[in-house]
Amino acid sequence: MAAIGASLSPAASFPVYSCQEPSQTVLKLKAKGIPIMPARFAFSVDRVPETSMTAILPNNGIPSVKVNGEEGTLAEKVKRSENKKDEEEEELNRRSGWRSYVEQSKEIAKPDGGPPRWFSPLESGSRLDKSPLLLFLPGIDGVGLGLTLHHQKLGSIFDVWCLHIPVADRTPFTEFVKIVEKTVRSEHQRLPNRPIYLVGESLGGCLAMAVAAHIPDIDVVLILANPATSFGRSQLQLLTPLMEAMHGPLSLFPPEILSSISGDPLKLLDNLVRGFPLQNTAKELLEDFITFSGSLPVLANILPIETLQWKLKLLKSGSAYVNSRLHAIKAQTLILCSGNDRLLPSQQEGERLCQLLPRCELGKFEGSGHFLFLEGSIDLVTVIKRVSFYRRGKYHDYVLDFLPPTINEAKEEIKANSLINTLTSPVMLSTLEDGTIVKGLAGIPSEGPVLFVGYHMMLGLDLAPLLSGIFMERNILVRVLGHPFLFSRKEMGIVPELSIFDGVKLMGVVPVGPTGFFKLLSSKSHILLYPGGIREAFHRKGEEYKLFWPEQPEFIRMAARFGAKIVPFGTVGEDDIGNLLFDYDDIVKIPPLKSALEDLTKDIPQLRTDVVGELGNQPVHIPGFFPKVPGRFYYYFGKTFETEGRKLELKDREKAHELYLEIKSEVERCLDYLKEKRESDPYRSIISRSLYQATHGFTSEVPTFEI
Repeated sequence: MAAIGASLSPAASFPVYSCQEPSQTVLKLKAKGIPIMPARFAFSVDRVPETSMTAILPNNGIPSVKVNGEEGTLAEKVKRSENKKDEEEEELNRRSGWRSYVEQSKEIAKPDGGPPRWFSPLESGSRLDKSPLLLFLPGIDGVGLGLTLHHQKLGSIFDVWCLHIPVADRTPFTEFVKIVEKTVRSEHQRLPNRPIYLVGESLGGCLAMAVAAHIPDIDVVLILANPATSFGRSQLQLLTPLMEAMHGPLSLFPPEILSSISGDPLKLLDNLVRGFPLQNTAKELLEDFITFSGSLPVLANILPIETLQWKLKLLKSGSAYVNSRLHAIKAQTLILCSGNDRLLPSQQEGERLCQLLPRCELGKFEGSGHFLFLEGSIDLVTVIKRVSFYRRGKYHDYVLDFLPPTINEAKEEIKANSLINTLTSPVMLSTLEDGTIVKGLAGIPSEGPVLFVGYHMMLGLDLAPLLSGIFMERNILVRVLGHPFLFSRKEMGIVPELSIFDGVKLMGVVPVGPTGFFKLLSSKSHILLYPGGIREAFHRKGEEYKLFWPEQPEFIRMAARFGAKIVPFGTVGEDDIGNLLFDYDDIVKIPPLKSALEDLTKDIPQLRTDVVGELGNQPVHIPGFFPKVPGRFYYYFGKTFETEGRKLELKDREKAHELYLEIKSEVERCLDYLKEKRESDPYRSIISRSLYQATHGFTSEVPTFEI
C-alpha cells in the first residue's frame, strides 16, 4: 500500500518525500516534541506513486492452494486448516483488538502540540488498480487507530487515510467538517471518477454524515459504526456532571502511578466513583474503555478528564448538527450497529436512520459492543463484500468490482450451509470426455469459460450444496446468474429478510442479464445459469423436475461468441426433503395474500416481459413447503458441449436452436437417470446414512448406488 509522505521540518525523524503538491490541507507538524513513530505510520501531505495489481485475477480470483509445498485442492487445505488455523486467523485470535489498539496508541497518542492531520497506517505495497480512497474518522478517542485490525485487508483494496486528533486539540465540530470536506473536495477534483469512502465510528459517524450533507454533488460512500446521532437519547450526556465531580480525584493519579497499579481496573473504577452519583451507570458506561489492566495508563493519556469533557461537547454539538441536516444526505450509506452497545442506543438509531436516509442499508451485530471495529469477530472487508459495497466507479460492477472470497471467508460460508449438506449428503456424478460416468467432479472442465445449465430445485435448495461441492473438490468458484430480487434491499413483507442472500453475493452472484453474462464470459469464468428461472424454482404442485425453459437460445449464441464449454446437469431430491402443500395458485385465491403479492411484484424488477403464457415471468412468492425425514440430493453433470470454433455457425438462429434443444434434452436425461438410479441407493434415507456413519465414523463418506 502506498504510504503518504510527511511534510516535516528537517529536524524531524520522518522521511520527506518529494512528490506533487499536496491536494489536501497542508497540516505541518512541529519539529519539537514529535515522537518517533513506528515505520508503518507516516503522517501525510504528499503522495508517492501507487503500485497496482490486476483487477480480474486468474482462476476466477481464487489463489492456488498448496499442501506440503505442492499444489492441492481447497478440500485438502480446509482439512489441514481444521487442525492448524490460518496464520492470519491465529494472529487475530492471539491478540485482541483492544490490545493491538493500545500497543499502537502508546506513541501516536503522545501530545505533540500539532493540529488534526491525516496519516496512512500502512507502508508501500500492492493494491487493486484504481483503488478508491478511504478516510477513517475516529470516535471519541480521536487517535485514528480504530481500524487497526483491518488495516492490512483494507489496504489491499483501498487507499487508506486516518484522521488523528491530538489529545490537547480543541477544534470545534464545524471546523472538523471543513477539514474533512476540503480533503474530500480536493481528492475528488484530482480523481473525479472514483468514489470516496468515509468510515466513521461514533463521533466520526456524525462527522461523516455532516460532510456528506455538505457535498451531495460528490460521490461519497458512508460506512458508519454506531453513529452518535443518538447522543441526545443516550446516558452518555449524563457523564458531563460526573466528569466534573471526578476531576479532583483522577488528577491525583498521573499515568506513571496508574501504570504501577495491579489488579482489576474495574475495582479501581469502583473506588474512584464510590460516593459520587451515578456510580453504577458510570461503571457500565466506561467498562468498554478498560477491558484489561494494561490499557488504563494509555487510555488515561488518550482521554484525560479535560479531553473527555471536550469530546462529550463535540458529541452533543455534532449530533445536533447532523440531525438537522439528515434530509440533505444523498450518499450511499451502510450503518453497522451493535446490539450490546452500552454507550449509545445504536440499534434503535440505526433503524431510525435507515428510515430517513434514501440509500441506506443496515447491518446488525447482536452480541457486539460499542467499539465494533476492535472486536476480532468483525471483519470490515468481509462486511463490505457481503453487501456488495465495494466499487471503483460510479456504480458497483458485479464482475469488475468483485473481490473473490478468501479461504477463511469461503470456509465460513460453507460452514453456514453445513446443515443442508449434512441432511442431504449430496452425491455428485460427472461425465468424462470419453462419456464415462464417474463419482465426483473430475468431468468438469478446469479452464473457462464454462457455462453450467440445469434444473432449478424448489426454493433453490440445490444451490448451496452444488456451489460448495465444486468449490471444495475442484477449487473452482462458480459465478451464479441470479434474479434481481436477490439484490434488492427493500422490505418485502412475506419474503424473508434479504440479508440471507448476502452469502451468495460474497461468493460472486451476478444479476442475470446480457451485460453481466458477457463480462463473465469475457473473464473466462465458470458460470451457473438456470434457464427456467424463478418459474422453475417456485413451481407448482405436480411440476417437480419439469423444465420451464423459454424458446430463446440466446445464451447459446453468447457462449459461442467466447468459445465457452456448456455443461448440462440435473439435480434430484427436493421431493425427498419436503412436500409442497400450497402453491401460487392456492395463494392467489386468498384476497389478502393476493394483494400482498401484487404489491411485492411492483417492487421487483421483472424478467421475460416479452414472453407470454406459462413460460413468462411469475411473481415471487413463498410456497408452503412442509419438511419431512430427509432423503438425499443427487447431482449429475452430463456430457460437455463445445462451442469453440462454432461462432459463425451458431450465429444462425436455427443452428443455435438445435443445440439449445440438445442441451435441454441432456438435462432431462440427467434428471431421468438420477430418478431411476436413486431407487437402488441403500443410503437414500438419513436414517440409513446415520447408521452407516455410526459404525464407520461420522466423517466417513457414505456410499451410494453402483454406477
